[in-house]
Amino acid sequence: MASVSSLDWPFLDDRHRALAAELRPWIARELAPLPHRETDVDADCRQLVDLLGKAGWLKYTVPKTFGGSLQCVDLRCLCLIREMLAYEWSLADFVFAMQGLGAAPIVRYGSESLRKRYLPRVASGQAIAAFALSELEAGSDIAAMRTSASRQRKGYLINGEKAWISNAGIADHYVIFARFPEGGDKAFVALVVDADNPGLRVSTRTNVIAPHPLGIVTLSDCWVAEESLVGEVGKGLKVALGTLGAFRATVAGAAIGFARRALDEAVNYVQKRKAFGQLLSSFQLTQARIAEMVTAVDAGELLLQRAAWVHDVSESANGTESAIAKLYATESAQQVIDSAVQLFGGQGVVSGSIVERLYREVRALRIYEGTSEIQKLVIARQVFSPKASVGRSHG
Repeated sequence: MASVSSLDWPFLDDRHRALAAELRPWIARELAPLPHRETDVDADCRQLVDLLGKAGWLKYTVPKTFGGSLQCVDLRCLCLIREMLAYEWSLADFVFAMQGLGAAPIVRYGSESLRKRYLPRVASGQAIAAFALSELEAGSDIAAMRTSASRQRKGYLINGEKAWISNAGIADHYVIFARFPEGGDKAFVALVVDADNPGLRVSTRTNVIAPHPLGIVTLSDCWVAEESLVGEVGKGLKVALGTLGAFRATVAGAAIGFARRALDEAVNYVQKRKAFGQLLSSFQLTQARIAEMVTAVDAGELLLQRAAWVHDVSESANGTESAIAKLYATESAQQVIDSAVQLFGGQGVVSGSIVERLYREVRALRIYEGTSEIQKLVIARQVFSPKASVGRSHG
């Protein structure tokens, strides 16, 4: 769980502390007792969407005007919720994150009619959202996507395949990104497609090491009305990159939640487990490893809170802080969890144990919503920009 001391840091205010004080007992009461199965993730996700929706936590993903909790979506709230959910159960974090990511393009760029149609149901948990950007040959290089959309009959006709799509098969709507040849080589569009559209089908489900709904979405002469357009014609990449730039910090929140849980499990274990006649916690090598883990978690938390604060309060935010937070938090969380597994020894690799589960769950965070390598390019690009201030002296 998010440490009490980090809640007192100056990047947060009283509403964030009140949120944590309300969410913490709810997780213990409603979420912790649920069985953490991996046998039917579709059913579990639907149950979690309903649970989070009825409790009001999904309202933080949309503005108050459309059924949300706050006047504007607050990134610090999203990061805090993801961190606390991830500490308890990765699937609960996944569900919350995808409702946010699937709604964000509509929140940030959608028309008033799109917002009224989709956002209230996402906030209440009555509808499941999805964000469909990647393709088998267009992951980090999203401009290489081949899914296309052309104007037809006062709307758009979409053809292609989107891969690695979270919530594939259970979503009620997808925000689909497609090339728009009529606008030139660099033109793209973002379109909302309902799951019951006859031109859309989930052709393949993809199994991954930390099970969740994932698959390939195939679009065959999939027609949508003009009103389905998100943002401007030809500016679909702006919608995609703007959404990812904001949400990257929340991935850091999930990573810190995983790492903090691994740290707590390791600290508890080494104070009970004996070796060579004494507790593991009495060995200096153990103490050094725990110290490294604590430092990594705290540093990640600081970078996360700074990134979310800059996004929420600064008009000059450019996403660099979020890239730094995601890069550091996800990479260091992997190391923290690996250290926890090492401290557990043989118990750490027993299938179904908490640290073994965390070991599988954290790995994808260094890939999705921009790989670690992409984050480095984002950071370096800002450093070498004529207007860059990162790392430069103010003296």
